[in-house]
This record gives sequence, C-alpha cells and structure tokens, in this order.
Amino acid sequence: MSRKTTTAAAAACLTGALILSACGGGGFSGGNSAPQATSKGPVKLTVMIGSSGDAETNAVKKATEAWAKKTGNTVEVIAASDLGQQLGQAFASTTPPDVFYTDASKVGTFAKAGNLYAYGDQVKDAGFLPTLVKTFTYDDKFYCAPKDYSTLALEINTDLWSKAGLTDADIPKDWAGLEAAAKKLTSGKVTGLVIGNDINRSGAFIKQAGGWIVSEDGKTMTADSAPAKAGLAEVQKMMKDGVLKFSSDTSPATGWGGEALGKGVAAMTIEGNWISGAKKDFPDLKYKVVELPAGPAGKGTLLFSNCWGIAAKSPNQAQSVDLVKSLITTDQQMAFADAFGVMPSTEEGAKAFAAKFPDQQAFVAGGQYAQGPVNLPGFDEVMTKFNSQLATLGKGGDPNAWLTELQKNGTAALSG
Repeated sequence: MSRKTTTAAAAACLTGALILSACGGGGFSGGNSAPQATSKGPVKLTVMIGSSGDAETNAVKKATEAWAKKTGNTVEVIAASDLGQQLGQAFASTTPPDVFYTDASKVGTFAKAGNLYAYGDQVKDAGFLPTLVKTFTYDDKFYCAPKDYSTLALEINTDLWSKAGLTDADIPKDWAGLEAAAKKLTSGKVTGLVIGNDINRSGAFIKQAGGWIVSEDGKTMTADSAPAKAGLAEVQKMMKDGVLKFSSDTSPATGWGGEALGKGVAAMTIEGNWISGAKKDFPDLKYKVVELPAGPAGKGTLLFSNCWGIAAKSPNQAQSVDLVKSLITTDQQMAFADAFGVMPSTEEGAKAFAAKFPDQQAFVAGGQYAQGPVNLPGFDEVMTKFNSQLATLGKGGDPNAWLTELQKNGTAALSG
C-alpha cells in the first residue's frame, strides 16, 4: 500500500473513495458472508494491488505463484495505476478481482455497498493485533485479513540533533519535552518539527489528549470534545511559537515529512515506517526513530493498514480465502517485510519484525495502543472538508470551529 501521505496523494485517494462510494455493489446488501462461492476444479484468481513499486509487485507475484504451484490454480496479479478508480470500475462490473488491497478507511464504504465478502471468522485464529481486528470490523463483522500495518513515530535528524547540543536525555517523552526540543532545533530555514497537513498526522495529538473523531464503538461523533480541541490546540500553539510547520508550509515547500527531513528543512517529523524509502532519495540522511511523546492522556499514535479484501461477487471465494491464508503466515509476511519494508499484521510476525529490525521498534510498540482510521461509510466528503480546513492552520483560523463543523457533518453522515 502507498502509506506516504502527500497533498496530491491524499487528494487522489479521497477522489478514488468518492468514486467507490458512488459505484455500489450491484445488487448485494450489506456484508456478504454466506454462502461461500466455490468453483470446482482449478481456477484462475485475479489479485489487484496498489503497489509501491517493482519490489512490492514482484514479492506479491512470487508469493501467489508459490500458492498456485502448490494448489494447481493460477493467479494473475494486477498492479493498479489508480487502485481506487480501478476498483470502483471493477465493482460496477460483473467480474471484479477476486482479491484486492482494501484500505482500512474504506471497509465500511465497501461493505455497505455489498462489495466485500466477510471472511474474517475464517482467519481470526491467525493472531492479528487486536487493534487491527477492530480496524477491519464493521457492523460487528470482521471482514478481512489485515495484510500489514504501520504506526506513526517521531523521526529525528541525528546530525541536527547533535549540532543543537541535544543528547538522548533530551528525547521528548511528553509535550513539554517536544516543545523544548523543537525550540532548540529551530534555526534559520530549519523548523524543529514538520508534519503533514491533515488529520493523519495532527490526529496523533488528539489521541494523546484522550480524544478521537468518533467514539470507541464508532457510533457517535466526538470531534468537538475537549480532548480533541486540546490536541489541535497543542499543534497550533507550537505553530505560533514558530517551532512546528506543515510540510506544505516549509521553504521550499515539501510534499511530506520524509522529504522535509531529507532536505534539511525539518529537524524532526512524524511519519510511519514507510519513511525508510526516503533513504533512496536522500542517501546521506541520518535519523533515529522513537515513540511519539505522550500527551495529557498518555501515549497515542495512529495506525494505517490494508487488508486482503475478497469480492462478494467472486465465484472463487473458497480458493481466495485459501490464498489469503498462505499470505498471512509469519514466514510470508516476513518475506514481504524483507522485500519492501512492511510490518507483519500478527503478534508473532510483529515480534519477529522487531527482532530483525530493532531500529523500527518504535513503530511496532505503537501497534499496542494505536488508533485506526474512521472506517464508516459516507465519511469521505466529511473528512475532505475538515482536512482542507486543517491544512490552513498555519495561516490562522479557529480549529475549534472546524471541529464543531466536523461534529455536525459527521453526525449527519452517521445517521445516513
């Protein structure tokens, strides 16, 4: 999955989500979990992915080919150029891909439209992280097997850190420590902390303050709660102090936190483990990864994930589930980790990943307390409006008013 959030990429994803919402599922209602469709004899499965590049595409092809050889079936892997748009078109047809990447935020939209086969109960014993099971559960149904995940952590440019006279003792453990470090690191064109300009980064502060957009059960809006307001107030406070900027507001402007860190206009950023890809563009970049500082309510971070979705219209659901079972074993998930850096979705796999890649321990640790995205249908337009407002936070504005509007619009979306 493409987990690096840039302004352009976010816009494209949201556009794709709106397309998918409009497409619907053509005659299915709600989540389709029975009966299971099973074609007889060898079948050809189609797997559609949103690939980060050749390494990911080739790794998925290798894994599916191994399953095909073992079972006598065949598999075609399609690396979509625009996964949202191509899935939307496929759902509107009579022959969607059997298996496909499904972003956590789209589960409710796909499920309500009748596009997803709910097979989670057939893989629930795999030992997934509990927060991932919750993330892919909609209307009390566990829909699909999480294929990997990442959380947000704090990345620190170690050269700039040392230059500012900071040591490991200064690594921020709370908001006060973050403010102090960011202040010492801000100098000239270098801003202490640079983050992306939407809820996918600022939302971590909301969690650390004890809030979130929706309630724990996902049935009530909590966007205008005191903790949510406190979280964004902290972001705005650091902006007014001149020690925090959005990546779109740096000079020169940058597309995401990894680019800001690599170009030296950010001393710290908040990103997921996909930031390791920044080393390709900035080979001289030296940084370390630590858990995000705790807020008034304790630790908090955000989680991003895809699952292996299976089409409700697929005539090959039994074979598709069998393929997915082969893709979520610890050995296979670690092979994916080696190939393109993703973190395994099971408890056993996460431990193996942390042991092999100790420099990424902070991302794994966050999986125990991370908040997944809002996965409810009808939320795309609501969040698009809020994110467009949030992106202007560095230029002023009233985040409390935006949260109040989000509360109102979200409540309308929840009521259908």
